[in-house]
Amino acid sequence: MKRATMTAPGKIEISEAAPPSPGPGQALLRIQRIGVCGSDIHVFHGKHPYTSYPVVQGHEFSGIIEAVGAGVSNVKPGDKVTALPQVVCGQCPPCVRGDEHICDVLKVQGFQAPGCAQQLWVTAADKIVKLPDSFSFEQGALVEPISVAVHALTRAGKLAGRRVVVLGAGPIGNLVAQAARASGAGDILITDLSEHRLEIARRCGLPNTSNPSKEDLKTASRRVFGDKGFDLAFECVGVEPTLAAATENLAKGGTLVVVGVFGEKPRMDLGLVQDRELKVFGTLMYQRPDYEQAVAWIASGDIVTEPLMSEHFPMERYLEAYQYLEEKRDQTMKIFIDVA
Repeated sequence: MKRATMTAPGKIEISEAAPPSPGPGQALLRIQRIGVCGSDIHVFHGKHPYTSYPVVQGHEFSGIIEAVGAGVSNVKPGDKVTALPQVVCGQCPPCVRGDEHICDVLKVQGFQAPGCAQQLWVTAADKIVKLPDSFSFEQGALVEPISVAVHALTRAGKLAGRRVVVLGAGPIGNLVAQAARASGAGDILITDLSEHRLEIARRCGLPNTSNPSKEDLKTASRRVFGDKGFDLAFECVGVEPTLAAATENLAKGGTLVVVGVFGEKPRMDLGLVQDRELKVFGTLMYQRPDYEQAVAWIASGDIVTEPLMSEHFPMERYLEAYQYLEEKRDQTMKIFIDVA
């Protein structure tokens, strides 16, 4: 079988490997599609702090069950599936209280554990989430990033009627905004420097958009929300200017959820946080209910997926997919690797 291995920053080798077999409690998947995300690009540049080389990447994907090991009854050969990529201990305090996604010794497949960038791949059967037969393989690969958005919303509390700003209209920001809409939020404003990404947002049914290079957040907020402003913000970029804009413009008593991954440590005006009694939450990855909600929203059409699908690359051109995303970052949403 073919396998893609990142041997060093910027280098991917396609090689032949022996097909794996599922052990007890495991399932063998024939991988169909793999989505490329921003964290993968950090590894590509050698800037992911918790990934060493060589590494087999791939953590957002869809596949078909090829075979199952002893004791597996939740899936069967032929099922269309995806799976959570977290490897956890089950014994540390976060795991014991039900927060396995922040396990003290968390490993993520594709980063600290081997990912699915190969034609056949084994994973724990209890991590598998079945997909409706109606799903395209691209939709199946989008379950993982949508789950990131779903989990981010759980950090904010009730969404009904909230006035929401999402800073960043890349794939995660777009999906956060769509998930907020599906959760019953009131008016939603999404911002980005890329006009292309703002157009994609509008195609996904998010009409209130703003480009910070043309309109500051205060002005955009007044245009969309009036004098009430917004009481919930999701920072989905991971840079200091968007963090500052959210903090400075949130209504008193409002909530800020930090979704973006910060490559550099940002400064934050804690004086405003204290004076305005702002609530600041971090969010990491997802739990199984987030995957299940993501599947349900795709199936119902509450999450629009088609405009997010930008380009496809065959597995043999894995490296080109990364290079394409680098060159056309602001003109691209989701890149897929076609494994089968």
